[in-house]
Amino acid sequence: MSSFGADAKAKLTSIAISGAPEDQLRGPLEALVHDLSEIGGVPTGAIHLVGETTLAHLKTRPDYAVALNNALVGFIEVKAPGKGADPRKFSDPHDKDQWAKLKSLPNLLYTDGNAFSLWRDGEIVGKVTHLDGDVETSGAKLEAPPALLPLISDFLGWNPIPPPTARKLAEVTARLCRFLHDEVVEQMSLGSAGLTALAEDWRKLLFPDADNKQFADGYAQAVTFGLLVARARDIALSHGIHDAAQELRKTNSLIGTALGLLTDDAANQEALKTSLGTLTRVLDAVNWHTISKDKPEAWLYFYEDFLAVYNNTLRKRTGSYYTPPEVVGAMVNLADEALRGPLFERPAGFASADVTVADPAVGTGTFLLGVLRKIALTVADDQGAGAVPGAIEAAAKRVIGFELQFGPFAVAQLRIIAEMQALMKTPAEPLPTIPELKLFITDTLGNPFVEEEYLPLSVQAVAKSRRDANVIKKGQPITVVIGNPPYKEKAEGRGGWIEAGPGGKLAAPLDRWKPPREWGLGAHVKHLKNLYVYFWRWATWKV
Repeated sequence: MSSFGADAKAKLTSIAISGAPEDQLRGPLEALVHDLSEIGGVPTGAIHLVGETTLAHLKTRPDYAVALNNALVGFIEVKAPGKGADPRKFSDPHDKDQWAKLKSLPNLLYTDGNAFSLWRDGEIVGKVTHLDGDVETSGAKLEAPPALLPLISDFLGWNPIPPPTARKLAEVTARLCRFLHDEVVEQMSLGSAGLTALAEDWRKLLFPDADNKQFADGYAQAVTFGLLVARARDIALSHGIHDAAQELRKTNSLIGTALGLLTDDAANQEALKTSLGTLTRVLDAVNWHTISKDKPEAWLYFYEDFLAVYNNTLRKRTGSYYTPPEVVGAMVNLADEALRGPLFERPAGFASADVTVADPAVGTGTFLLGVLRKIALTVADDQGAGAVPGAIEAAAKRVIGFELQFGPFAVAQLRIIAEMQALMKTPAEPLPTIPELKLFITDTLGNPFVEEEYLPLSVQAVAKSRRDANVIKKGQPITVVIGNPPYKEKAEGRGGWIEAGPGGKLAAPLDRWKPPREWGLGAHVKHLKNLYVYFWRWATWKV
């Protein structure tokens, strides 16, 4: 500690050295961490501190990333002497705003040279440890209390703790996804060319009116849930996102391709290295089989729990509300009875080979799961359990889902794949091959008749999903549209071609629902400007 004190005092008091006071602590701090790590039993050369020397204005980039044996273990944020090491007490707006973002990190050390504190997921570990003396004046007389070595050892010894439940995993994932979102927003505000170009492509494809924050939300969720899907498929993240994406493409081409293309750019990787590095390190420890016990329903409320931590206002803004399974079951049974009745004369209900089902706002897939289970029950009762695997495989071709957001889309895929595996497995084939699902990333209300402009490679996977969805929207007969559409009042301008029309002289489908002027009901037409009404109108147009 005497060397740290002497070196720090020399740098802080030298008139020949310019720069912020916290910058003068860097060299002495690096030496101190190495010395304490060796005293704590870490082999010489195993610790690496990677510093960011010119980025004091960034709020999502700590001063150091720390690696042990080439594995990321945490971050160090250095403040000017006198500011303290308790970020909850900071008064400077920059420091307070920075802490609001950095507290999502799972292992973070704060220091101002006089004090050290350890934080995990925004909670302090133990207490703030204060040195005996003052880093600016004590020099070699500066002394460390006994608590400092255990604090540094605890910091360096961190390993991700696998979340024990799906809800806990949702909470951990949401915090890190929010941090990635914040880092994307910050880098775009600094003019990141790669992210700006991606955002332009994103707007052309899915969200024409999206601002940078909305793009950052889509980007963060796509990457985060891509990594979650990889772990659910037992794909390791320790070799990097690129390798994980390559492996994921073999079984999930859309999510795997999107994950790779969103993160492959070297400049983007560098710009987002804090959040991406932390995400991969934490999620690599996840064992989904342990969490879920291989039960499909483990994902049931995952996205709802995720949104509650990530951004609860997003759920309200997008009208994302999730339907209880009991309500889903009742709606599926009612639709099945209607199919069997005199209007449709399909005695097998949803299990009939010519019944095609679509959920235009599939969310996390609960309605389509209900339909698949109903098909399995019907076939088992009529033909015996041995006929169920073949019936479910055939049903995959006529059960369709559209979703605009990557997060719920990924969860829907995971749930439906798990359910189909459970319904299709046999003693002879305990791990059946799952047929390709007809789930699409697309805007259901988007105009299916418009010619698609050229889009670059970075979004081709999503572009193909939208093109394939448009083919279905334009031409494939649909027997049943079922689901719980998003609810949003005063949604004028958000109804796509259902509200605005397909172009040319053709009227907008919603116009046919407007009462004639002579009825004198014009004051109530505004109530049609609701997201769920747009989806109802789409359903009546499609069926």
